Amino acid sequence: MTLMEINAGDTAWVLASAALVMLMTPGLAFFYGGMVRVKSVLNMMMMSFITIAVVTILWVVVGYSLTFGGDTGHVIGNFSEVGLKGLLVPEAVSGTTPTLAFVAFQMMFAIITPALISGAIADRATFRGWIVFVVGWTLLVYFPVAHSVWFLDEGNGGWIGDKLGAVDFAGGTAVHLNAGAAALALAIVLGKRIGWKKDPMRPHSLPLVLLGAGMLWFGWFGFNAGSALSAGTTAAITFVNTQVATAAAVIGWLIVERLTHGKATTLGLASGAVAGLVAITPSCGAVTPVGAIAVGLLAGAICAFAVSLKYKLGYDDSLDVVGVHFVGGLFGSLAIGLFGSAAAPSAVDGLFYGGGVSQLGKQALANVVVAIYSFGIAFILGKVIDKTIGFRLKEDDEVAGVDQVEHAETAYDYLSAAGLRGALGRPAPAAATVGAGTDNGSTEASEKEGVKA
Repeated sequence: MTLMEINAGDTAWVLASAALVMLMTPGLAFFYGGMVRVKSVLNMMMMSFITIAVVTILWVVVGYSLTFGGDTGHVIGNFSEVGLKGLLVPEAVSGTTPTLAFVAFQMMFAIITPALISGAIADRATFRGWIVFVVGWTLLVYFPVAHSVWFLDEGNGGWIGDKLGAVDFAGGTAVHLNAGAAALALAIVLGKRIGWKKDPMRPHSLPLVLLGAGMLWFGWFGFNAGSALSAGTTAAITFVNTQVATAAAVIGWLIVERLTHGKATTLGLASGAVAGLVAITPSCGAVTPVGAIAVGLLAGAICAFAVSLKYKLGYDDSLDVVGVHFVGGLFGSLAIGLFGSAAAPSAVDGLFYGGGVSQLGKQALANVVVAIYSFGIAFILGKVIDKTIGFRLKEDDEVAGVDQVEHAETAYDYLSAAGLRGALGRPAPAAATVGAGTDNGSTEASEKEGVKA
C-alpha cells in the first residue's frame, strides 16, 4: 500500500470517532458515579479513569500487536508490532486510513471494555486490586477475544469472525458480553456489599447519571458508526440504526417500569438508553432501521426484567452490569440471527428474513464460548488477587467509605457548605441527610418488584 491510498475523509472520520469513543469512558464514570452512594462516587469514577491510563500503555506496548498483529492459531496475534513497531511510516496503511488511526480507534475500545466491569463491584473493591485485575484481564481475555472476533484475513484470521462467520459489527460479543461475564465473576468473588437487600441503596445523583448517559449516547455514534472505518454508506446506516434502537429501548424500558410499579423514572430512562446502545452495537450493521426498532424495544424490555435476576439468584451486581451489558450484548448478538437483513452492510439474512437458523447458531456459539472463557479467567484472577494483595475491602473500611479509605478524599465538602449557609443566616442541612443516597442502580421498590426503578 502507498500513501496515495489514504483517504482524508475516512481518516478524519476514524480519528473523530476515536475521540468520541474516548469520551465514552468519562461518560461511563459519570453514569456509574451518579449511581453509587456519596461515600463511593470518587472511587467509582477513579476506576474508569485509571483504566484509561493503564490500558493505553498496555495497548501501545503489546495490545495492538496481540490483537491485530497477524494470527496465531486463530485466537491471538503475535509480537511482530510490539511498541507499534513499523507503523509510523507513510506506507503503514489500514484500508484507506493510516494504520495509526486504526490503532487509536481500537485503543478506545480496549479502554472502555474493562471499565464496564467496575460497576459490578462498586463500594467494596480495593483500588490496587482493581488495577491488577485490569492488567491481567485485558491481557488474558480482551486481547485474544478481540482478535478472535475482529481479525479478518480471508480464512486465516480469528476463529469467531473469520472462521465461524459470527457477526459482531462493533462489540456486542467482544465488548459487552465479554465484560458482563467478567462482571458476574467478580461480583461472586467479592461477595455482597454490607447491608445488601437490607439497607436502601439508591443513586446519590440522578443528574450525574443522566449526564453520563447522554455522554455515552453521544460517544456511541463513534463506537458504532466509526466501526465502518470509512465515511460512507455503512457509517450512515449504522449511525441511524444506533439512534433508532436507543430511542426504542428507552420506550421499552419505561413501559416495563410503568406496568410494573406505575412510574417512569429518570434512572429507567438512562438505563434503557444504555441497554439499547449495547444491544444495537453488534447488530447495527446487520439490520434495517425498522429492524433496529424491534431490537431496541425488545432490548429495553428484556434488560429491565433482567436486572432483577440478581435478587433471585443472590449475586450483588451493584450497578447492573450483568443485566444490561451481558444480557443486552447477548440479545443484540442473537438478534442478528433473527432480524438480520441482507440489505444491510453485514449482508446476512436472519430467521425472520428467510435466512433460517444458521446465523443464529453461529451467534449463539460465539457468545457461549466467550462468556465461559471470560467468566472463568475473571473468576480465577479475582480469587488470586484477593488471596494475595487483597481485592475485597475490609468490613470497617467498607462501612467508612471507599473514597476516604482508598483515596483520602470526599466528593462533596458538606462542612464548608454548612458553614457558608450559617454565615448567610440560613439553616445548615441536617447531618442525617448527608449521604442518604446509595450506589446501587436499584430502589427498594425494584428489589421487591423485580424491576430496576
